[in-house]
Amino acid sequence: MSKMDNLRAMREAKYAAAQKQAAGAKPAATRAPVAPPVAAPKQAAEPAADATEADTDELCGHRNMSGRTCTRERGHAAKSHRYS
Repeated sequence: MSKMDNLRAMREAKYAAAQKQAAGAKPAATRAPVAPPVAAPKQAAEPAADATEADTDELCGHRNMSGRTCTRERGHAAKSHRYS
């Protein structure tokens, strides 16, 4: 079969599926259901006091396409980044 024949066959199959769906028939499943990902067990959390101090000292660290990093504090509320 040529490429155009394959495209025509796919288009006709899609049209037939749309006609079935419009008629009230349940569409055939195109993919097998995927199992939800299993969450990894959480590790013990660090003390909250150390975490807040570290957050104020650390920078955001977001990198733009040219490789510059954001100099705002980690978790900043501003929508834009400030690069240097």
